[in-house]
Amino acid sequence: MTHPSTRRTVLATGAASALLLGCSKYGDENGGGDTEEAPSAAPSGTAGGAAPGGKELTRTADVPVGGGKIFKDEKVVVTQPEKGGFKAFSAVCTHQGCFVANVSDGTINCTCHGSKFRVADGSVAGGPAPKPLPARQITVEGDSISLA
Repeated sequence: MTHPSTRRTVLATGAASALLLGCSKYGDENGGGDTEEAPSAAPSGTAGGAAPGGKELTRTADVPVGGGKIFKDEKVVVTQPEKGGFKAFSAVCTHQGCFVANVSDGTINCTCHGSKFRVADGSVAGGPAPKPLPARQITVEGDSISLA
C-alpha cells in the first residue's frame, strides 16, 4: 500500500533538489572558481595569467600614465602605472562578475557595488571585492600592446 505524499515530504524533496542544483553550479561564474590566477610580479611589458592571444589591443600612447583603458570584448583592462610600464588584468570584478566601468585616480573602478582595484597590481583598494583582479598576459612591441 502506498502512502500519499505529505506536504512536508514534498517541501523537503524540493529544498534538497534546489540545494544540489545550486551547489553543482558553484564557481562557474568566473571560469570555475579556484582556477583563477592571482596577479603576479611580471616584467613591465607583460603580466601573468591566461588570455586569448595575438590580438592587438591598442597603442601605448592610448593608455594614460597612472590610468588605463578597458577592452570589454576581450574582458581585459590595460594599465600604465608608471611611464613605459604596462600591466593587464581581467575586466571582470571579483565581487559579483560585473565589468569594471572606468579607470581613474590610480584605480580600476567597478560601479556595480563600488569595488576599486589598484592599477599597479590589481589588488583590492576598496569596496566589497574579495580578491584582486586576475592578471592577464600582454606583450608590448614598439608602440603596440597585444594579448599574448
